[in-house]
Amino acid sequence: MIIPIRCWSCGKPIAHLWEEYKKKVESGEEPKAALDELGLDRYCCRAMILGHVELLDTVAQFKKT
Repeated sequence: MIIPIRCWSCGKPIAHLWEEYKKKVESGEEPKAALDELGLDRYCCRAMILGHVELLDTVAQFKKT
């Protein structure tokens, strides 16, 4: 739903990089190059970013009854 603040494996802060990564990929940049530029070298941090799915808009449509 929301990108975790820290990587679950190593504990490196990654949430602040999500918006910049998203902009770079939407502008046509290769995901590998975007992750390299953001300084995400560890495979665990890369997996956290690459595996993230934005579901907040979908979940927000449902009302609590």
